[in-house]
Amino acid sequence: MKYFIMCKKSNQGITLVALVVTIVVLLILAGVSISLVIGQNGIVTKAQEAKEKTINDQINTEKQLNTLYNEMLQWAE
Repeated sequence: MKYFIMCKKSNQGITLVALVVTIVVLLILAGVSISLVIGQNGIVTKAQEAKEKTINDQINTEKQLNTLYNEMLQWAE
């Protein structure tokens, strides 16, 4: 019975140091994650650039198809 009581007293849970270290690690991970998503070369910026490139490519494809269609109409005459 004495052994059980001694073991129970020595198990006090997490310490303040462990809690502070955990919070610091989580803050570092959060900062890195936010910079990867929102930063200058982040995911959001790359997605916006890809959207603009897609729109420009669609416009160029439409122009090329219209030119081809007009050439085909001229040959049909």
